[in-house]
Amino acid sequence: MQGMRISDDAPGVEDRLSEAEPHALARVLNRAPSADRTRAMRALPNDKAVWVFGLLEPTNQLDVLQSADENERRRLLHEMEPDDRARMLSFLSDDDAEALLQQLTPDERATTRTVLGYPRHSAGRIMSPEFMRLTPEMSVSDALVAIRAGQKRAETVFVMPVANDDMRLLGTVDLAQIVLASPDMRIADLAERNVPAVSVMDDQEEVARLMKSADLMIVPVVETQDRLVGIITFDDAMEVLEFEEGEDFARSGAAEPVGRPYLSVPVLRLVQSRIVWLSVLAVAASLTVNVLNAFEATLESVVTLALFIPLLIGIGGNAGAQSATTIVRALAIGDVAPRDALRIAWRETRTGFVMGLVISVFAFVLLSFLFDLSIALVVALTLIFICTLAALVGSLMPVIARVLSIDPAVFSAPFVTTVVDASGLLIYFLVARAVLGV
Repeated sequence: MQGMRISDDAPGVEDRLSEAEPHALARVLNRAPSADRTRAMRALPNDKAVWVFGLLEPTNQLDVLQSADENERRRLLHEMEPDDRARMLSFLSDDDAEALLQQLTPDERATTRTVLGYPRHSAGRIMSPEFMRLTPEMSVSDALVAIRAGQKRAETVFVMPVANDDMRLLGTVDLAQIVLASPDMRIADLAERNVPAVSVMDDQEEVARLMKSADLMIVPVVETQDRLVGIITFDDAMEVLEFEEGEDFARSGAAEPVGRPYLSVPVLRLVQSRIVWLSVLAVAASLTVNVLNAFEATLESVVTLALFIPLLIGIGGNAGAQSATTIVRALAIGDVAPRDALRIAWRETRTGFVMGLVISVFAFVLLSFLFDLSIALVVALTLIFICTLAALVGSLMPVIARVLSIDPAVFSAPFVTTVVDASGLLIYFLVARAVLGV
């Protein structure tokens, strides 16, 4: 399956596609050329095509819709969940999105517009407004009848919100509880009332991490006065975490996330995602040049010092990147908060000092055999200072970024490395002047 290429005359290709597991097939089609993806979707049985289509990346879903005839396009759009449909349409211009919306039924159009009406990174944008609601006065037997009648349009029935006629959220109930309960028992007596609920305006990532940490299959979404408007399911939450982690990973490498499969991204879009931060880092790197220029006389008097510049800035940059990456991750998963800044700084400063001390001992022993003892001492002392400073800077920049409502990943490895390079060189030459008297 991994290496299969779809062609019109490939023998038995329909059988191979129909037998393939949908998630595995979707992974292959997400990386396949557009023409192959289109042929594969046309060769699939209708039910399986709908299933696989829902697993494709949004940009690839749009590619399939563009090549589909009108009836097929309507069918695929109709079978999508409102939140998935809204996610896909967000990749289009307003006019193109409206053209696809017009192919939906009035109810489908309304629910999709409801989701699209919330801010891009809010909980409302990933919620499903189609859910099975149970009322507290229902009996178990009445609830089972309602579930059978409405389960086809509901996002899930494994866990269902319980709300009164005014849509005021009261709690949730598991399907397993209903099935095992006495038929005349009331839903109000089964409902779990101490369940977390989120606002439509809450941040998606915070909601997703809440669901992961609390092991929730669904979380109810409410507006003012606890009015129930939708639910967020675990699979949608995990997609958010995957996207956010990919975004952080991209920014930690001084690039903007492209938000689509790599092979579907045009080269110019890749350039655009990287060139801005590369230019910023190039300007920041001029600090290093200025430091070298300021200590040109020191270098001329002790040329040997130049040999260790790559070593020192490399170790300092890596130490700062390690610290920054650790704190960015800790901030993302809620292990630390900006209020812990002093504790973070103290912990990372000690960590950097110990690392620098260990490395400096090895460096001093090795360099004392190859160079003058004074040179070995300069390098060893500089390593201690650089590692300590790098760990401190690397730990505080993400915290400062969070306070300023900037993505902490932006201030991670490459940016920290550039700052530490300049300050590390300054420390190096100041130590050299103090030890060597130049």
